[in-house]
Amino acid sequence: AFSDTKKPFYPTQLQTNHAELHYISLLSSLSSFLSPHAKTPTQLLTTVSSTTPKPLPKTVIPLSLVNKATRIKTLVEEAENALTSLESNFSASTIVRNFYSGINEHDLDSVKDLISENCVYEDLVFPQPFVGRQAILDFFKKFTDSISKDLQFVIDDISNEDSLAVGVTWHLEWKGRPFPFSRGCSFYRLEVVNGKKQIIYGRDSVEPSFKPGETALVAIKGVTWLLQQFPQLADRL
Repeated sequence: AFSDTKKPFYPTQLQTNHAELHYISLLSSLSSFLSPHAKTPTQLLTTVSSTTPKPLPKTVIPLSLVNKATRIKTLVEEAENALTSLESNFSASTIVRNFYSGINEHDLDSVKDLISENCVYEDLVFPQPFVGRQAILDFFKKFTDSISKDLQFVIDDISNEDSLAVGVTWHLEWKGRPFPFSRGCSFYRLEVVNGKKQIIYGRDSVEPSFKPGETALVAIKGVTWLLQQFPQLADRL
């Protein structure tokens, strides 16, 4: 079911939940030990994991220093575990919102881990689907390179009942104004890969610039008549 909210969602920031607040709390504790060396959560973990310890002189190490090092190690392990739990607990709709956020910010690095290695993405404007994470990222790289951040996806509505399938209606805006012929709807299916929910299939259907109206019904009627008269034509569809 689609949510009943009427206000559009502007996906420019990642969504959070209680697990993320716990993760941030752990990193805040860790920063009290490492604040001179790192300022962001990623830098904090990188600082601890990549710093090569310098050899100590052959003297007695103060117990306070040992306790401090032990506490840092514990905080890092807790933060890493919390991050893993955070990522696995994200709802499917949150993953999809974050996907649009990454595209809007032209941040394909943040999008990469949201897409499975064997993902299939269909944009019905193109004759063939994009198969595999790298092919999909290459497509979105061309897309983001061809536009500025003034053009943004705006989510009109998104389903949130299913844990592994999401439907979205959206449109594009240019500096806050609706962009012509840009309304669309998308479907995403996800699966859990290595403890993380990732998109394994996506399909986009975009509003056409040419709208035939009832002429489309006439065309459909004509094609179905031909198939009824000449059933063998169905093999060529």
